[in-house]
Amino acid sequence: MQKKAEAATVMPEVYANAKQQMKKRKRSEFIVIASFMAPALLIYGAYVIYSIFMTFYYSLFDWSGIDNNFTFIGLGNYMKLLSDGVFWESVGNNLLLVVTSLVTQLPLGLIMALLLFSPIKGMRFFRSIYFMPFLMSTVAIGILFTFIYDGNYGVINHLLGAVGLDSLQSAWLGNEKTAIWAVILTICWQFAPFYMVLFRAAIVGIPEELYEAADIDGANKWERFKNITLPLLMPTIVTSSILSVIGSLKYFDLIYVMTGGGPNNSTELMATYMYQETFSNFNMGYGSSISFSMFIIAFIVTLIIIALDNKRKGEA
Repeated sequence: MQKKAEAATVMPEVYANAKQQMKKRKRSEFIVIASFMAPALLIYGAYVIYSIFMTFYYSLFDWSGIDNNFTFIGLGNYMKLLSDGVFWESVGNNLLLVVTSLVTQLPLGLIMALLLFSPIKGMRFFRSIYFMPFLMSTVAIGILFTFIYDGNYGVINHLLGAVGLDSLQSAWLGNEKTAIWAVILTICWQFAPFYMVLFRAAIVGIPEELYEAADIDGANKWERFKNITLPLLMPTIVTSSILSVIGSLKYFDLIYVMTGGGPNNSTELMATYMYQETFSNFNMGYGSSISFSMFIIAFIVTLIIIALDNKRKGEA
C-alpha cells in the first residue's frame, strides 16, 4: 500500500516534468524555425504585404505622385473605374490572355515535354531549341516580332504574298482586330517552354514501375497517358494554371514594347493602363486603384482554381 501511494505521488511529477521538457523542446524548435524564416518573412512583408497595403492606401487619394498635395476621396477612384471604358477593355484583354494562355501554353508545354521522351535522335538539340524562346530577353522578342508583323517588310506578309494570298496581308500590329491576337501569339510562343520544363520534371518523377505494369496489362500509349501520366500530372497542371493565370493578369512588358497598348487601346492590359495612368499621366491615386484591382482579380481567380482542385480531390 505504501509503495502504491509513493507511486501515485511520483507519477504526476514525472508526467509534469515530461510535459515541461516537451514544451521546452517545442519552444526551442519554434525559435530555430522562426530564426531561419525571419529574413525571408521580413523581405516578403516589406516588399509584398506592405506594398499591397500601401497601394490600397494611395488608391484612396487624389495624388499626382510627385508632390505633397494629398486629397482624400475615399472610394472615388474605384467608382471612376466602374465607368472607365478603357479599364474594362483592358480587363477583357487580360481575361482573353488568361483563356488563350491556359488553352495554348499548357497543352503546348505538355506536348513538348512528352516529345522529349520520344526516341528521336538529337534530343539534346531539340531540348535547346524548345527552351530558347524562354531564355530570350522579352525586349528582344518584342522587337523581333515587331519586324515579323511589320505591314510593309514583315516576314508574314512576305510569305503570304509569295503564296498568292495578298488579300490576307495586314498591318498586324496596326489593325485593332489583329493586334491583340498577334501579341497573344507571341506571348504563348515565349512561355510555352516554361511549362514544358515543369511538365518534364513532373513526368521524370513518375515511377517507371507503373508503366511496366501497364505494359504487362496490354495498355497502349494513349491508355498509359490517360490512366497514369495525366492523373499524376494533375498537381503540376493546377500549379501551372495558377502561374499562367497570375502571369496573364499582371502581364506588361511585351505589350509595352510591341504596341504600348495601342492601336486605340485595343491591346491595353491592366498593367499597361496602370503604368500609363501612374507614370505618364501622373495620376498615382487612380493608378494605385487599377493596381489594387489587379491584385483582387488575380486573388479571386486563384482561389477559384484552388477550390475547383480541392473539389476534384474530394470527388476522387
